[in-house]
Amino acid sequence: MLFPSMLRTSGDWFADFEQLYDRMDELLGGRSGMSSIRAVGRAGAFPALNVGSSAEAVEIYAFAPGIDPKTIDVSVEKGLLAISGERQTEQDGKSTSGNSAEERNAYANERFSGRFRRVVALNEDADPSRVEATYRNGVLKIVVPKHESSKPRQIQVSSGS
Repeated sequence: MLFPSMLRTSGDWFADFEQLYDRMDELLGGRSGMSSIRAVGRAGAFPALNVGSSAEAVEIYAFAPGIDPKTIDVSVEKGLLAISGERQTEQDGKSTSGNSAEERNAYANERFSGRFRRVVALNEDADPSRVEATYRNGVLKIVVPKHESSKPRQIQVSSGS
């Protein structure tokens, strides 16, 4: 009998590569939360990020509900801002009915749990020494102010006499 992958049409090569990526991800410790350096990760990466820039600062919003802020690590090194931590599974605790985790059967588990890490490359004009991070209502807000020398400023023009 032919292998199932040989029975597919030629348009399914991307599905094969996606499946290979997922298998390698499992073998390497399940680091699917990692994204590319530019923070445009693959769909479903955790936490989801919104990254924007203004004349004053770079702002990063990480949507991570249900995480203890004390377990979130934000670090900056060599122009890369890293967000890492761990989200505990509901099975780690007790169910609301008092049953232990061994007594429950999960039919669907769509909520991400486990270790995560996201990396964002900062622009050269960002000042990594003044990073501020706040966590509220499941959203981690990180503000990286820009260097004063990179901010737009008005130059006063004087007369030549």
